Amino acid sequence: MRHFDVIILGAGASGLMCAAQLREKSSLKVALIEGNMKPALKLKASGGGKCNLTNVEVNASHFLGKESLVSHALGVFSKEALLRYFHNGGLRPVIRKERYYFCPKSSDEVISILLEKSRGSEMLMGHNIVSVEGNSPFIVTTDKAKFSASHVVVATGGASYKALGASDIGLKIAQEYGHSIIPFAPALVGLTLQPKEFWMKELSGVSVKARIMVAGKILDEDLLFAHKGISGPVVLSASLYWHRGEISINFCPDLDLKSLENEKKLLSTGLPLPKRFSKAFLEAIGLEDKPCNRLNVDERSKLSLIQNYKMAPSGTFGLTKAEVCRGGLACEELEPHTMQSTKVKGLYFIGETVDVTGELGGYNFQWAFSSAVVCATSVVNNNSIK
Repeated sequence: MRHFDVIILGAGASGLMCAAQLREKSSLKVALIEGNMKPALKLKASGGGKCNLTNVEVNASHFLGKESLVSHALGVFSKEALLRYFHNGGLRPVIRKERYYFCPKSSDEVISILLEKSRGSEMLMGHNIVSVEGNSPFIVTTDKAKFSASHVVVATGGASYKALGASDIGLKIAQEYGHSIIPFAPALVGLTLQPKEFWMKELSGVSVKARIMVAGKILDEDLLFAHKGISGPVVLSASLYWHRGEISINFCPDLDLKSLENEKKLLSTGLPLPKRFSKAFLEAIGLEDKPCNRLNVDERSKLSLIQNYKMAPSGTFGLTKAEVCRGGLACEELEPHTMQSTKVKGLYFIGETVDVTGELGGYNFQWAFSSAVVCATSVVNNNSIK
């Protein structure tokens, strides 16, 4: 049975960054075990193949998870540190919509840098993880072989993108070691509709700038109407915080409704929205499409719903359509300064296997990279490793 100082389970964003950090900071014998035949398939597919690395504004308020855990990781490996790291590798990210950092060419630019920096690690591709047992050493069993390790880092990701090999094996490993877990659920995903909102299905393909209020959060971005319900960046981020109950949508966040009171145009023309949407919305709320300046008090009150339209989604588009998963290992059962299990010395969890999920916009890759750096630094500094 071959022995490694560190075995990293999963060769995605967090696993590769962890390996890269270990190789740069130590001479430890490191192996990555990955079920796919190639590393980082989810990273490669992300952002339309151009990988949204991080965001202009990065802090714990954009994440669902234990604030102290997230804040520490972001402090250790910040947005600025991430950009410097990849800049030193030759990557020059570009900013889109004044907030999102993307690769200028393709996700392969990020993957190549991580693979180069993790060179010297053994890449065990096409090994499906069966189990992890014991400790000091740990015994890792795959469908092809058994390995032992002084330290195991669980970086197996979430259960979305099953076609790319995603699974919940990380949570099963956590449970085997007595950890509390929050089952994976779809996040950053479209929301389906109750019959009351079926009028929105007729608007498939229409996009509007919107503001959504959900669970005390206020989110601004584009909303896209789809055959199954509502989607687009603002809805995907809202889905992170929505469990059940109502959300409020402002379809005209930049409009002062009083400015329409002297407008002679029809409502469907005067509203700064696609006419197809305006007509459907007016019909849905039972308001006649009439000149803006001819609305009475009750009609103006009804029109105000366009800035506070309350609806209760019926559910989500599901795991197959989700960008990431909510849930994972309970944050309270990780040491925030090391990402090490509070129950088992030498066992670490990083990235999406932890119950930390970010909004849309590069936050989840930032978390994957930041948590990996915290973990790798801890392993290198661990007094048991000479």
